Amino acid sequence: MESYLRKWCLVSMWVLLLGLGFKVKAEPQVPCYFIFGDSLVDNGNNNRLSSLARADYFPYGIDFGGPTGRFSNGKTTVDEIAELLGFDNYIPAYSSVSGEQILQGVNYASAAAGIRDETGQQLGQRITFSGQVQNYQNSVAQIVQILGDENSAADYLRRCIYSVGMGSNDYLNNYFMPQYYPTSRQYSPDQYADDLITRYRDQLNALYSYGARKFALVGVGAIGCSPNALAQGSPDGVTCVERLNMPNRIFNNKLKSMVQQLNNEHSDAKFIYVNAYGVFQDLISNPSAYGFRVTNAACCGIGRNGGQLTCLPGQPPCANRDEYVFWDAFHPTDAANTLIARRSYKAESSSDVYPMDISQLAQL
Repeated sequence: MESYLRKWCLVSMWVLLLGLGFKVKAEPQVPCYFIFGDSLVDNGNNNRLSSLARADYFPYGIDFGGPTGRFSNGKTTVDEIAELLGFDNYIPAYSSVSGEQILQGVNYASAAAGIRDETGQQLGQRITFSGQVQNYQNSVAQIVQILGDENSAADYLRRCIYSVGMGSNDYLNNYFMPQYYPTSRQYSPDQYADDLITRYRDQLNALYSYGARKFALVGVGAIGCSPNALAQGSPDGVTCVERLNMPNRIFNNKLKSMVQQLNNEHSDAKFIYVNAYGVFQDLISNPSAYGFRVTNAACCGIGRNGGQLTCLPGQPPCANRDEYVFWDAFHPTDAANTLIARRSYKAESSSDVYPMDISQLAQL
């Protein structure tokens, strides 16, 4: 009888709370979300650096309440994924996180960063992938202190998702810039991809040694389809530049193979590959199916179709931003980021991810 009364009271309280308009907070699908990458997901880590790769000024963030350092008019892909995973707040930047905030995860991404340490150096300061891994190791030490011991921290971290999207700048701001870097003369596209993958694997294993177990590795996008590439290398301003896309596909194929190898090597971990290149190609080749009208020009920027430079401070962007795939010369709009994120989280095609999507990774 007491048990029945207890249950009746709990049900009555639940109904009362719902009737009063209270929402019962659902827990996120994973306890924390750690993010590594470049300007595609940087949310302010470069704001305090001496760098040309910064987005802490208007019109960046025009649809986000103001500039934060995100290279978008609004959300990035990881912002949308954080929402899909059930987080109430976006994952904070390493440069601003403090105290127990760290337990929900940290965004270490830095614009112009690459797998190779010299990548992006012509733009000034940036936090390389190895630097981001070091910052994560510092965070782990703090998490151990907060949770009390290493075993508790290890149990906590193994349930978190680690999103890593590196490699774009190793092409954009290294291999495709022979005036600054010798790599294109030293390596064939295949050799360069091998070099990047070897370095990448070492850093992923470092993350693994510090507790990471659920990895979502995001492939390099179709760089040759950006307004910047079209402005410089496309004769009609519409056709993607194959000379740039081909090396990206080589890297992505090797990245996907590495995912399979790492899954074989680490039976207590799971690595997945997110085919950002393929999803982005879908948006470019069939824009109307996704509500887009403009694929070959930037909403914000100057030069041929906005492809020569990123947004200038105070420059008004286009008004119909949701109809554009690209926000500036290199980065997608909020609308494009949202679609890419949703297909990364819940695949619409078998080619979107390998061997599973982020929603499935979260449930492991």
